[in-house]
Amino acid sequence: MTDRHDPRGRVAAHHRSGTGLVRVPYPIGVRAVTVLGRTLLGPRMLRLTVGGPGLDGFHSYQADDHVRIVFPDPDGTLRVPVPNDRQMLDWPRPFPTTRKYTVRRHDAEARELDLDFVLHDGGVASGWARRAAVGEEVVIAGPPGAKAFPHTYDHYVLAVDGTGLPAAARWLEEAGADVSADLVVETGDASEHDYPLPDRAGVTVHRLVRAGDRSALARTVTGLRLPAGRAFLFAAGEAEDIKPLRAWHKGRLDALCTGYWRRGVAGLED
Repeated sequence: MTDRHDPRGRVAAHHRSGTGLVRVPYPIGVRAVTVLGRTLLGPRMLRLTVGGPGLDGFHSYQADDHVRIVFPDPDGTLRVPVPNDRQMLDWPRPFPTTRKYTVRRHDAEARELDLDFVLHDGGVASGWARRAAVGEEVVIAGPPGAKAFPHTYDHYVLAVDGTGLPAAARWLEEAGADVSADLVVETGDASEHDYPLPDRAGVTVHRLVRAGDRSALARTVTGLRLPAGRAFLFAAGEAEDIKPLRAWHKGRLDALCTGYWRRGVAGLED
């Protein structure tokens, strides 16, 4: 059986003094929560705050933790997973329509969770987020666990598009005030650069606007002049845009690279 004991303590210990990337599993829950608030963060970014008693016992300790939103079938039937005795979930077959979203903020005492949505045409989750009303119930599953990396590197490189911004922002929020980092953000529209980021004196932000489907994210990252010392790369966004970084970092710096989505593919599993 997978060890899911004390995930908070295991992630915290790795943040303090660990090495490299460690996967820490959580007890995985399925929860019915309520939309508590809507906040427009810019023309193309919407924050939904969800919560209520269904969040009791929720686990999230790493900046890129995610939940799956479970959507009804076309006929309106909602098929949800069932927790099993291994602290995991048994999913119905065929697999229901779900989409993964980063946990931007979790407040256990207030029973609140913030999820940020990049608004675009044609997306299942984006369309739902546009319509979701305060008081509406939604089912979420997860997070399954942390891909934890320490807070002890000399320098960090965060390379993200709009979908990776919530994880980067949460990481900066939870990092120490003296953190040293380069944050490279590439978005499809300049208005997305209005996304609120924590103020950290040692962080240099590089803002890029994608020219159609031609990404400059990887080229910008590989052209950075990194300071001396141990560095860590966190890259999250469109799978092909970050693909060059998967090979580039080897032998240079430790890394976590995750494709959050792929052009032309619905519900990418990275």
